[in-house]
Amino acid sequence: MTPPPTDMTPTDGTLTAPDGVALATSSAGPTDGDAPPIVATTGWANDRSVWAPMVDDLSADHRIATWDLRGHGASDAPPPGNYTRDHALGDLATVCDHARGGAPEGPVVLMGHSFGGFLSLAHAVQRPDDVAALVLVAAGPGFRKAEAREQWNESVRAAAQKMDQPPGVEEISMHHDSFVLDHLADIRCPVLVLLGERDKRFAASASLFQRDLDVRASVVVPDQGHMVHLKAAEACAAEVRRFLAGVFPGT
Repeated sequence: MTPPPTDMTPTDGTLTAPDGVALATSSAGPTDGDAPPIVATTGWANDRSVWAPMVDDLSADHRIATWDLRGHGASDAPPPGNYTRDHALGDLATVCDHARGGAPEGPVVLMGHSFGGFLSLAHAVQRPDDVAALVLVAAGPGFRKAEAREQWNESVRAAAQKMDQPPGVEEISMHHDSFVLDHLADIRCPVLVLLGERDKRFAASASLFQRDLDVRASVVVPDQGHMVHLKAAEACAAEVRRFLAGVFPGT
């Protein structure tokens, strides 16, 4: 039997978001496998290169697409006012369509780190038929209390002042409502939760996911912090592969 074609080296490209912003993407892995493609979304202030070690591993048997958030990496940086959640969700939907090979339908596996996990949850709420499974890496569902949201937003503003980021890009990581929390229990797809042992800030979120989502496994990686997917890529990739084999037997 001839094995499916595999490109272990990501192929770079550019997609156009609904509002015309150019989004930098990379894709790797078999193009005709039976498992849904994986769309990996970074956290705020990261670029898609942080997924490279996991892509090197998972692309041996899974199609995986990574991308740069607007204002990050090689993607366009529009002016302030163009970094809302709706903008980011439109971008993610564009990448999902690309990962499906341009097909308008067919579910994908969303894998998101930090803000990327939040965005993946929001996409699953809005487009449940679009998501076959979720991999949440050091992610949270937002905050219900306005005071907690403002504390988070202030920490983002403070961090942004220390970084060399385009004006207004910090808005993409801010919370202004409890939309995802309010609809968390509406998400029905299977979920894998990955967390670094030292990432105490997101430990409570993992417990909340266990309560409200169909969590098939919740894995705490020893001696790791918030960037667990980069620092412990081999362990994380193994957990993702095990999870997907359970959700999609025979793939």
